[in-house]
Parts: sequence; C-alpha cells; structure tokens
Amino acid sequence: MSFFTQNEKPFLVAGPCSAETKEQVVAIAKALQGMPVHLFRAGVWKPRTRPGSFEGIGEEALKWLKDVTAEFNIPVAIEIATPTHAELALQYGIDVVWLGARTTVNPFLVQRIAETLRGTKIPVMVKNPVNPDVDLWQGAIERLASVGITDIAAIHRGFSTYNAASSYRNQPNWPIPIELKRRMPDLPIICDPSHITGNKDMVAGTAQKAMDMGFEGLMIETHIHPDRALSDSAQQITPAALNELLARLVIRDNKGEGLFKEMGLEYLRQVMDGVDAEIIDLIARRMELSSRIGQVKKECNMTAYQPERWNEIVETRGERAEQAGLSRQFIVELYEKIHHHSISKQLEILQGMIKELKS
Repeated sequence: MSFFTQNEKPFLVAGPCSAETKEQVVAIAKALQGMPVHLFRAGVWKPRTRPGSFEGIGEEALKWLKDVTAEFNIPVAIEIATPTHAELALQYGIDVVWLGARTTVNPFLVQRIAETLRGTKIPVMVKNPVNPDVDLWQGAIERLASVGITDIAAIHRGFSTYNAASSYRNQPNWPIPIELKRRMPDLPIICDPSHITGNKDMVAGTAQKAMDMGFEGLMIETHIHPDRALSDSAQQITPAALNELLARLVIRDNKGEGLFKEMGLEYLRQVMDGVDAEIIDLIARRMELSSRIGQVKKECNMTAYQPERWNEIVETRGERAEQAGLSRQFIVELYEKIHHHSISKQLEILQGMIKELKS
C-alpha cells in the first residue's frame, strides 16, 4: 500500500513554508497535534525567484525536523532541488521528499536527483512544472520510477501565468492534473491550494474544489504567525484556521464513474472558458475593424448604416450557420446585436465629424 493512501482521505501535509527557527518549527508541530496531519512539511532550501529574500536555513534545519519527528511522532518532508539536497535528506533520515515546480521543469536535473535516490525506498512527491505541460510532469514521475522509486505522488500547485488580472497566484488549470490522472490512474494526486491561490482567504475554497475533483490529499502551508513569516506570508494560514477548514471539508466518494464524469465535466468547462475567451477576443477585433470602417465612411462622407451591406451579412452568416448545424434565426439575432453596436461606434465617429464642421 502506498504511503500516501494508507490513511483515510484526505492525506494531509501541513507545516510552514519555511523552517525559520527551531522554536517556530516545534511550536507549529505542537499546534497541529490532534489534527489528522499525516506529514509535516517545511522548506529548508528556498529557491526564490530573485536573490535577496529569505532562502532558507539549510542543513541546520534538518536537525530541527528530526526533533519534530522524535517529539511528536510525525513523519517530515522537505523539498529537494539538487543531488546534494537529496544526499543530505537521506543522511538525516528525512521521511519524504518532494521536487518543486522549478525542478520538475528540468529533465536533466530530475534525472540526476533520481540517480541519487536510486536504491532507496524513500517516498517522493513531484510538483507540477511551472508551465502547463503534462508530459514534463509525467516524465519526472517516470524518471523516478525508472530508478526503483515505487512510492510516488503528484502535487498540483498550479501554473505560472502572465495574467495580472487573475485572482490566483498560479492558475489551477484543472484539466492538466485531470489528464495526468487519466494517464496514471493509480497515482495519488495531492493539491497545494496555498501555492495555487497565494491568498489565505482562498485556501479553503480551493481545498474543497480538490476534494470535489477526487484528489487524494492536500498540502497546506501553516504558520503560528503568518504575517511574520519570512516567506509567502500571504498564503499561510494559522493552525486554528486549518482546523476549521478540516471541520468544514466535505469528502466525496471517488469510486465508480461519478468521479470521471465530474472530471470530464470540469475539463469541458475549462475548454468552454477558453472558447468564450476566443469569442470575446474576436468580437473585440471585429469592433476594431468596425471603427476603422467608420473612419473610411467619414472620409467618404457615407452614412453609417448601409442597407445592402446589412442584407448581405444576414444572408451569408445565416447560410454559414445552417451549414454548421446552427439555427439561422439564432445567428441572425446575434448579428443584429453585433451590427447595432458597430453602427453605434461608427455614428460616434461621424458625429465627431459634425462637431468638427460646426466648430
């Protein structure tokens, strides 16, 4: 039986983003006592995007984590990003390791770490790569399996985005872990709502979403004083907040075809969201062209409304709709709204010309 599925759902990984002091680590572990936490996590090496911020304590923190195991009888986990990290984790008897998103994206580095772990039985978790590439994610898992690592879980922590308007720190892009699960149905998937949201107020909702999707576990960053945390303070919750989250969490039955229907429904919704975005972008492009046409009409002293052109649009778009299996009436009604908005934009341009003449 897998280390990650031997207990009732969810398999829970909790602890601070970073191990800052021995007192901090011990205090958090003590606060988590009595909760169904199966694995205590803490960052020891923190590969920050830019230098100058807190990058972890390093090897000294490994001793603190082993003290946590001895005092509270709970396994501990750390992120490893180099073969040296892997060697030290094994040397100090760390129970579980994970590869971070920046590591998973590099097959050469994953292979080197895998070779360092060859011949061991240590459980390994693999975060998704920073970019939404299911093949890279699967490839990292396969590289570990190829050296004899048998206890592997995936961590879904979301994907980087340039969309400044997004409410997520890392877009969840649910179809990617869904596809990984389809390819590797026996692979446990653990959701990391802390990194997906980057916002402590959104962690609970995303955790429930993961349970609704049938994921096996959660990794949630927890700190006694989140506002004082040396890294990722905005996404960490207090142990009390974690306890409340767990009390409200609804665990779904993931047996039978219900799970796959739900996963398929979410996938289709994600695809539909993408299509809707394309439709909006195309309408915006059409309105841009309409404005340019308005400028030409202004220069040629033409009216905004051209009956012959509108009749042509009705006929040609109606025919194309029928060829595509759509209702002619539906498409014509849609184009009536689009045409009305186009004419309104062109009238603004022509009225601007009238104001210029009066002045």
